[in-house]
Amino acid sequence: MPLRASQIKSPEYVGREVTIRGWVYRLRKQKENAFVIVRDDRGGVVQCIFSADKVAGLTIESSIEVTGVVIQDARAPEGGYEIKGKSIKVYNIAGIDYPIGEYQSDELLLDKRHLALRTRKMVAMAKIRATVLDLSRRWFVENGWMEVTAPTIVKGAVEGGSTLFKLKYFDEEAYLSQSAQLYLEAMIFALGPVWSLTPSFRAEKSRTVRHLAEFSHLEAEAPWVMLEDILLVQEQLVSHVIQSAIKERAEELAYLKRDTADLKKVEPPFERLPYDKAIEMLRSKGFAITEEDGSKREIRVGDDLNIDSERELTKDASKPIFVIGYPIAVKPFYVKEDPDHRGVGQAADMLAPAGFGEITSGGLREDDIVSMTERIKKEGLDPAAYDWYLDLRKYGSVPHGGFGLGIERLMRWITNADDIKDTVLFPRTMSRVTP
Repeated sequence: MPLRASQIKSPEYVGREVTIRGWVYRLRKQKENAFVIVRDDRGGVVQCIFSADKVAGLTIESSIEVTGVVIQDARAPEGGYEIKGKSIKVYNIAGIDYPIGEYQSDELLLDKRHLALRTRKMVAMAKIRATVLDLSRRWFVENGWMEVTAPTIVKGAVEGGSTLFKLKYFDEEAYLSQSAQLYLEAMIFALGPVWSLTPSFRAEKSRTVRHLAEFSHLEAEAPWVMLEDILLVQEQLVSHVIQSAIKERAEELAYLKRDTADLKKVEPPFERLPYDKAIEMLRSKGFAITEEDGSKREIRVGDDLNIDSERELTKDASKPIFVIGYPIAVKPFYVKEDPDHRGVGQAADMLAPAGFGEITSGGLREDDIVSMTERIKKEGLDPAAYDWYLDLRKYGSVPHGGFGLGIERLMRWITNADDIKDTVLFPRTMSRVTP
């Protein structure tokens, strides 16, 4: 039975004959010997030594099966274990023009993403991502939340009509979902606290290191909650995922050269920073925002936070910060207005430290049908498209709320990635829809 590289690298296999299947990751030939580093189907690598004549014609990314004896040698790369090859079976000889070398431009790696997935960096990212998803699911299961699935073809906007992807749905016009939230709200009346992990789509014309047109959206909603209840869930979930991931994926994080010392500090509680105080802090630093015409002015109360202001607020933080109490005018129609502070929304965004910015957004949902209808109209949306959603306020409305977390944004922070496109296997942006 063929083994993987991680299994072979153990004292118990020294001197034993083993078989490994994989692809030629690196190939170095000398006059008499050849050193073939084989990458298995989980990204593990091990060096195999053959006489040079046995690997004639072999190329990078050729698929092979190697049988040989495991030996231990401190000089061997990747852990001090290697295979003294006895035989090699070739499944496919790869073309000599394999485009992914040791050093390539970011654009080429995106153009050839179907091949770039084989790089150890992308394998490490994929493993960390899988663990982050698994840890999130485990947290919700262990804390009594039910996993549900919402549709991704919808009739109405959640985050504003300007960022909708329109599609033809038989004889109707429909859209790709921006969020599962509205459907999760419907489910809490029957199922209690629920959560989902679905793709969300935003047609934002943004070319930043933290924007994707399609992203993995973890969302949760619960009945009978107050804002602080929602904040507690978020900080517990994020802390659990991070502390467990840095233990379970220590090897991959080390390969990515991620110093996890700062991540180990991420434990509840997280600071609650009122929006007004955040603006005051930014003004004290002379922070300016750029208008649509390119001019600059000092930030003031009423402005939304953006990638630059979030970076300024968190660049010296060691843990995430909740910014709470945004102006209702900068939040979507479903955000509940604070009855004691008119014009203020009962909403909060979690900003990751070190300038990584917003990773979650959530709060209480408006539960009054009159207020909700007025807000829908004010945002230029058609109330008829939200008839079913308004029914939730008509029949047994209760205080409720939730949040959404962007998996790729969380991944970017955990891995210290420069660009969010590095955290997803096949990124979709305003300029990229292939491969």
